[in-house]
Amino acid sequence: MSRPLRINMAGGWYHVTARGNEQRPIFWEDDDRLQFLNRSAEMVERFECSLYAYVLMENHFHFEMETHQANLSRAMQWLIGGYSAGFNARHHRSGHLFHARFHAVVLDPAEAALEVSRYVHLNPIRLRRFGLNKEEQHRRGRGVGPSPSEELIRRRLAELQSYRWSSYRTYIGCEPAAAWLSSQSLLARWGMQPRAYQDYVEKVATEGRFESPWDRLQGQVILGGQQFVEQMQAHLLGDARQQPALRALRPRVSWPHVVAVVEALKGEQWNHFRDRYGDWGRDVALWLAWKHTDMTLQELGRKVGGIDYVSVGSAIQRLLQRSSRDPQLASVLALAHQQLKIAET
Repeated sequence: MSRPLRINMAGGWYHVTARGNEQRPIFWEDDDRLQFLNRSAEMVERFECSLYAYVLMENHFHFEMETHQANLSRAMQWLIGGYSAGFNARHHRSGHLFHARFHAVVLDPAEAALEVSRYVHLNPIRLRRFGLNKEEQHRRGRGVGPSPSEELIRRRLAELQSYRWSSYRTYIGCEPAAAWLSSQSLLARWGMQPRAYQDYVEKVATEGRFESPWDRLQGQVILGGQQFVEQMQAHLLGDARQQPALRALRPRVSWPHVVAVVEALKGEQWNHFRDRYGDWGRDVALWLAWKHTDMTLQELGRKVGGIDYVSVGSAIQRLLQRSSRDPQLASVLALAHQQLKIAET
């Protein structure tokens, strides 16, 4: 089973969410929400992070936050684990409260921080009864359906402005900011006053159109431009062979490039040595492609004349075993690997 990608870094800005097991509620009563917020406040101090925006829904929560140390995973494990234990004790239950692990997207604060805060704060009205759920937004995007009525707009705004379990009321000046909430820092970053921010968020409620920031998500974990994605690659944690999202973020080389590297090492053309008995050229190409491309063993088998995937795997293993006994072949593999790594950067 693959594990979600993680980017733990000092100075990282994140959108973090976690959902209840089997979509069940993680908050049964207001006291649960208060306990969660109290523990969130302690997390901010204990792990030296900044919490910019939050919303607590019935079966999940959203944070926009910044870690000043590379400790996002530890902070969230402490928050979720401690809250779950307290919840189970209060309600005399056992078992998992949350589904799997939390999900985190690292975002470029210069490009996405304001937009993500709006997404977080709109959660209480991104529901079917308010006509702002995903299905309705897809319809609106195709130009299908009427404009929202005045009554619907009124209900949206009333819910948004009165929702207690969100940082939105602090942002628009209806409640004082808690010491552990960095709402003013985010507004100052964009030079916005509360009224301007309110207009920015509530425009969605009045017009009924909302472009999700996740439509621009790259590799399931990064929100930002290409330069930001390239900067984040150095912080990625995970096994690329088990993580399609990680492979999507890392530059890959093509099969012709692999063949060209092997041809250069051997000093002869591919079709001259591919099927030569005992020659290491074909197997080096298979090994390089297995490490540096997204091709499956079955696809690699077709590239070398139609052998099955089991034979491809066996050929790679034999090559590695042979290189452990043959220093000259080991040097060839190291040089080929180095040249392909250069091509990926």
